[in-house]
Amino acid sequence: MGKYLVIVESPAKMKTLKKFLGKDYALASSVGHIRELPQKGFGIDVEKGFAPEYVIMPDKKDVVKTIKEAAKKSEIVYLAPDPDREGEAIAWHIAHILPKKTETKRITFHSITKDAVLEALNHPRDINQNLVNAQVARRMLDRIVGYKISPILTRKVKRGKKGISAGRVQSVALKLVVDREKEIEAHIPVEYWTITAQLRTKESEKSFSAHLHAIDGKKIEKEASSNKNTRQIQTEKDALEIVDAVNASSFQVAKVTKKQKLRKPVPPFITSTLQQEAARHYQFNASRTMGIAQSLYEGVDLGDSTEGLITYMRTDSVIVAKEALSAARNYI
Repeated sequence: MGKYLVIVESPAKMKTLKKFLGKDYALASSVGHIRELPQKGFGIDVEKGFAPEYVIMPDKKDVVKTIKEAAKKSEIVYLAPDPDREGEAIAWHIAHILPKKTETKRITFHSITKDAVLEALNHPRDINQNLVNAQVARRMLDRIVGYKISPILTRKVKRGKKGISAGRVQSVALKLVVDREKEIEAHIPVEYWTITAQLRTKESEKSFSAHLHAIDGKKIEKEASSNKNTRQIQTEKDALEIVDAVNASSFQVAKVTKKQKLRKPVPPFITSTLQQEAARHYQFNASRTMGIAQSLYEGVDLGDSTEGLITYMRTDSVIVAKEALSAARNYI
């Protein structure tokens, strides 16, 4: 057993970290959360400041026992769950089940590479209680809203053994859908027509599209406007009359404008854009996308090494790891 114990969330990370850390370091995994609100009962004392009641999860008793035994043999325990509110709460829960007087330090890394892990070990910190409180509040809202609304839905909407559940996310999402549906129902459709011609020069076989932009100096708009210099094509009759007039006319290019356009690369993925692109290109659902991303983050065996290949993917940040940025610049 090493002098230092590093506790992570996922067992898959242990394999990667073992190759970075020396013999002084031992590794253990919490396999996600170890404590939760009780499955039976409300678990929140509303009368005493919404105090939560936490219990060790039934399937984590052996995990907790292993962590406690490893902590007794270590000088320092490094709590290294994921760098988010959930991970901070897991670190807090682990600290609460460790033997008394155990010295604990919190470390986080946004990519599982040797440099990132060693940098984290060199700069440990205390558990961020604000992040823990944010996760606790979220979890308690889940329980409060879910316990209050789900039974009503089961009675009124879907009867049966499983029933139907509600929570802080489903409730808000349902309201957004209802509000949008009301907007759709209140919408008054307005008919409009657009006219496009396919043209080519006498010298070229390649055609291009030309859109009707204005008639007699009046710009074509889709919707009615108070501007006297605009016009709408609101009926098929009007559109056909314009098409007949256009067909009886000759076309000429009045002006050609050439200019440079600056195209900026799209920013790195965040959680939402990663899921959107995976769905658009590969028809992956969100859970499959995040499962694949998690495995890439935790580490992939490259033959001579095992390293994480992407930075932490549950984020709204577009920051790229410095070593990845440097490597990309050197390659280019």
